[in-house]
Amino acid sequence: SKLLICAPVEALDCGPGEGCSKERPEDVGAPNFLRIDFANKVIVGPKQTTPILLMDKSNDQILLQGKELGYAWTLVLDQESGTMTVTLVNREAAFVLFGPCTPL
Repeated sequence: SKLLICAPVEALDCGPGEGCSKERPEDVGAPNFLRIDFANKVIVGPKQTTPILLMDKSNDQILLQGKELGYAWTLVLDQESGTMTVTLVNREAAFVLFGPCTPL
């Protein structure tokens, strides 16, 4: 339930028939930081605020899902380590982001 700040530090850019290439998060349009606001069910970036449409919590992870700018996204937060894995997908491509999160 705490407000978290997360920093994507690694990115993969994947396309059909192309495999995945390692990129910098900013090269794929990811923000330097994003905030997860569980109470208001939103993820806040520097330019966009997107609603969290689904939240599922288990003993070891929290799964969040939503949509933004033509992409479906899933963010999974490891409750023990505080790391996140994010996927963003549309009909043409997929991006995978990795990074740490910490309470604000």
